Amino acid sequence: MSNNSAEYPTPDLADVELVDVLRALGDPIRLQMLRVLADGVPHSKSMQEWGFDVQKSTMSHHFRTMREAGLTETIVDGRSHAIRLRREALDARFPGLIESLLASAVSGR
Repeated sequence: MSNNSAEYPTPDLADVELVDVLRALGDPIRLQMLRVLADGVPHSKSMQEWGFDVQKSTMSHHFRTMREAGLTETIVDGRSHAIRLRREALDARFPGLIESLLASAVSGR
């Protein structure tokens, strides 16, 4: 199992700006993805896992947008691909941000 393969580069969070993270989470689907990923475990990139009524290409776009914003990393295990929230690194770079976003997403604010 490998993290962050050359096929799925993940930016160094020192190079990621807050506006990049907020822009990535400005889409309701990606905000919902954040809520799912907040459990800390890797989630398969299969369409069935997510249950959104969108095309596969649209989900690929959402996965890429979150990865390029530094929010997630891709884990490759053979032909299986999963994503995981980079929670610890994000909390270190932007203290309290993820918790605040999750709290506001739950409360609907």
